Amino acid sequence: METGINSKIVEITQVSKDVLEKQAARKKNFEYWGPTPRDARKAAVAKKKGLIDKRTTIKEAIDTYIKDGINLGIGGFVNTRVPTAIVWNIVKKGVKDLTLSFQSNSICNEWIAGAMLVSNSNHVSIKRVELSWWGYEIIGIAPLFRYLVTNQMIELDDYTNYGMSVRFKAGAMGIPFIPTRDHGGSDMELVNRGAMMKCPFSGDNVYAVPACNPDVGIVHTQACDMYGNARIFGALCTCPEIAQAASHTIMSTEVILPEDAIRQYPNLTEIPYPVIDAVCEQQFGSWPGAVYGMYWFDMEHFLKFRSLGDEFRKTGNMDGLKRYYDEYFFSCDTWDDFIAKIVPHKKLIELRRKDGQQPIILT
Repeated sequence: METGINSKIVEITQVSKDVLEKQAARKKNFEYWGPTPRDARKAAVAKKKGLIDKRTTIKEAIDTYIKDGINLGIGGFVNTRVPTAIVWNIVKKGVKDLTLSFQSNSICNEWIAGAMLVSNSNHVSIKRVELSWWGYEIIGIAPLFRYLVTNQMIELDDYTNYGMSVRFKAGAMGIPFIPTRDHGGSDMELVNRGAMMKCPFSGDNVYAVPACNPDVGIVHTQACDMYGNARIFGALCTCPEIAQAASHTIMSTEVILPEDAIRQYPNLTEIPYPVIDAVCEQQFGSWPGAVYGMYWFDMEHFLKFRSLGDEFRKTGNMDGLKRYYDEYFFSCDTWDDFIAKIVPHKKLIELRRKDGQQPIILT
């Protein structure tokens, strides 16, 4: 008779075998989890190239571009310059069967996952995820992600940090795949839909990863003009590639600059205007994340929300999560209302001070 531990090992082994079998089937019957490179290219060519005033509200942009079943490309890196204001509005709107594509992220994904759980998938739902990392980095793992994976509620396509970044790069370049020197010869071959191939020039083995072209990319920047020419200071966080790979891109920004200011330093433009569809000015649009030169991480809130998720994962008690969404999402009309309700003014001043006034150019 098997002991409890041996029974659990058998159960986990069977789940692992099932996952690997599904992964092998996905490789064999490959399909892009979003627009094909050909379709994404058509969308890029069809965009108007003139200097059009693209200023709008986040809500209006989401009503226009965010639909059920889309591939949503999320910019930022873990807790840095993450597009939380856009994600907050997406949760408010409600959208189902999302594919989330990102390099590395934390609270954006956890907010969407939490909304999925508290609504029992009736308001928001995630169908699948292609990623390299979903977690809080030094703060710890992402408990809601762990819950979704453990209970096989979402489908995963897992790459290295480099691998996911170059997938967006391939999407931005308009090519269907890109060769890499990593993944191959490791367990990474078993957990994603890439494929080993022989280089036609050198004869060496290279690992090819498919391009990633989201239906909609969402990014947050320090500054841009009304057309969408954006400046990013600090780490770029794959945001230019996501914006260029996506069929449509919504960009929130801390400040909208005059066109003359952008033209004065053209080499500072990291995201060019033709790939942007909506420009949304939103101060503290990445809180509780950090924006280089603007404000620091609000670690206290990261810890607070993560603890609510961890309590649910461990106990099944969802009361804390439900109260959080009821109070901070569904009882607030706008992101500014949310910020005013959840972050004391003294805390905002402190976060600006903690950034240390790192040098950025806005004029």
